[in-house]
Amino acid sequence: MKISAHVVNRAGSHSVQVKTNDTLHPLEIAPKAGSPGSSVNGGELLFLALATCYCNDIYREAAKRGIRVEQVEVEVEGEFGGEGEPAHGVTYRARLSGDASPAELRELARITDGVAEIQNTLRGSTPVALSQVEVQSTQSSLPQASGI
Repeated sequence: MKISAHVVNRAGSHSVQVKTNDTLHPLEIAPKAGSPGSSVNGGELLFLALATCYCNDIYREAAKRGIRVEQVEVEVEGEFGGEGEPAHGVTYRARLSGDASPAELRELARITDGVAEIQNTLRGSTPVALSQVEVQSTQSSLPQASGI
């Protein structure tokens, strides 16, 4: 599965799209009021990714076990320090209800934590590389691409 995200931001405009394989999903995220950028920060989106991954994976893992899950609630929190510092103290809580015993639902939650891809990506410290930068000076009309 190939996943990508695309953001275009300019004065008063913020466009966000995510894509899995050939399925494109535009997302509504407003531009930051009164200044350039997004109204939502990357840390918030990272924590949303953790919550969304765990939620979706609960349903996936439950289906494998013949458990019907009626509701999943996930809350993620943590802290970011100064500029350039990674997050710390990241934890999440889940609440789920379904047609299994409390012990089976707890086991489902534990197993899902072990296979949640976004959680495992962060736990594994996956390298992230800036592979290319394309710049266009307002003093010139010729785009400049370079490898990093």
